[in-house]
Amino acid sequence: MERALRAYGAVLRLVRHLPKDSRPYYSKYARENFVNYRELDDPKALDELLRRTYDHSTWVLKKYSVDKSAAATLKEICGS
Repeated sequence: MERALRAYGAVLRLVRHLPKDSRPYYSKYARENFVNYRELDDPKALDELLRRTYDHSTWVLKKYSVDKSAAATLKEICGS
């Protein structure tokens, strides 16, 4: 659970790099997705979800022309 919370915090920090008009959408999207998986107990499933978190986050950063290196902390947490 601690890893998931750290990943959530890292994603919210990445949202700050996005244009102001898109921040509320991605903040809400992240919150809804992390809440859905807070009861997850299977370590393999958590690893997969964190990998997808990193992949999706870097995709969004690329979409808004934000350097992927901004997600270095998230990469560490997710182990991607």
